[in-house]
Amino acid sequence: METSNRKEEPIVSVGIVSASKLCFSLNALYTVCGLQRCGKQVVELSEGRILWENALYDELLFEPTDAQSSFTLEDVTIGVNFHWERKEAQTFLGKLRFIVQDNNICAINELPVETYLTSVISSEMRATSSLELLKAHAVISRSWLLAQMEQRKAENNNVEKQPSFFKTDEEIVRWYDREDHKRFDVCADDHCQRYQGITKAANKHVVEAIQQTAGEILTRHGEICDARYSKCCGGAVEEFQYCWKNIKKPYLQALPDTLPDTRPLPDLTDEAVARQWILSSPDAFCNTTDQKVLSQVLNDFDQETTDFYRWTQTYSQAELKQLLEEKLEVQFGDIIDLVPLSRGKSGRIYRLKIVGKERTLIIGKELEIRRALSKSHLYSSAFIVEKADIKDGVPQKFIIKGAGWGHGVGLCQIGAAIMGKQGYRYEEILLHYYKGAEITKAY
Repeated sequence: METSNRKEEPIVSVGIVSASKLCFSLNALYTVCGLQRCGKQVVELSEGRILWENALYDELLFEPTDAQSSFTLEDVTIGVNFHWERKEAQTFLGKLRFIVQDNNICAINELPVETYLTSVISSEMRATSSLELLKAHAVISRSWLLAQMEQRKAENNNVEKQPSFFKTDEEIVRWYDREDHKRFDVCADDHCQRYQGITKAANKHVVEAIQQTAGEILTRHGEICDARYSKCCGGAVEEFQYCWKNIKKPYLQALPDTLPDTRPLPDLTDEAVARQWILSSPDAFCNTTDQKVLSQVLNDFDQETTDFYRWTQTYSQAELKQLLEEKLEVQFGDIIDLVPLSRGKSGRIYRLKIVGKERTLIIGKELEIRRALSKSHLYSSAFIVEKADIKDGVPQKFIIKGAGWGHGVGLCQIGAAIMGKQGYRYEEILLHYYKGAEITKAY
């Protein structure tokens, strides 16, 4: 295993919550502005600054007096804009920094990468998952994080970046990555990696997985891999460029979620082939109803979703019209059709034409499509549309049948869980989903 030039474990800054008023508790002694404080605290936005103990600050930093000191933030939103969105109190280790951003106070947790990863693995899936799955997830979470931290440094150094949005009268194309985060490395929600501090107890198996892979990352030709992952690929892993920037990442290839994976995927960019694929249930690691394995991968709020490999969503004409007009702020009139224009290699639509009586509009990429077609997020953009009860050329019902849960790029969490159950080692799991990558020791 190769070792890179990085020697020390990095510190990651995580944006937790943002509001005009934040309530929190210091569960041990913390130092701030040369003072020591413990117990319940409140910070509030006032005159564009942070009001705390009757004084105004541009920034506040609470530092723990020892490594085990923790703080609790109230009303942290989890699952932002997803179907499981809710608020809860969450407890964290490390430093707590408050800054002013976008007319709100933002709470930022600063802590060592390995401590952060222990929480991420516990937050992303059950700590009772197989050790090999937990080790694989530790490596990809660490890789993704360090890649994002390097990208943020590059952006702060004014390296030219590709825009993530363009709009004309006929088309809106947008993709969502980490461009929102300028003052911290990553956020605590699914937009980046689900991070809930020590709210969920760190299971000994998670700690073991982190320790056994400490500092390990995926690289290709010396560069850290941007190791993406999603819940369920639906049987076909997608490529990077169909979901985000228009660049190919050679280690993020389209492939069947099977081994051996020498059997080529059908051409899911073809509409007829994609329709047949989505309406079928091909063999794949992630094609499972094994509740024991699913309960390892899915947290309680994830288990509110019971169908994910193949699923159906039905809308009435009124429901779909209202949804699209609210989400896209466009008056379509009656919706006549939803027409896939471009599909990625997993069958995920990245350009969709919405045909209305009054207006026609093309939208993309995959997450913009998923957001437009659901009050939260449609499970996947790998879907076909059936129209029913057509009156005077206007369908009264739209039936959306789809495959998978998430963007489908990189590791498929449910597929990887099944691989772990079947005895695959974490190295085999990683090299199945990230072709041509190497496991490297970063620190």
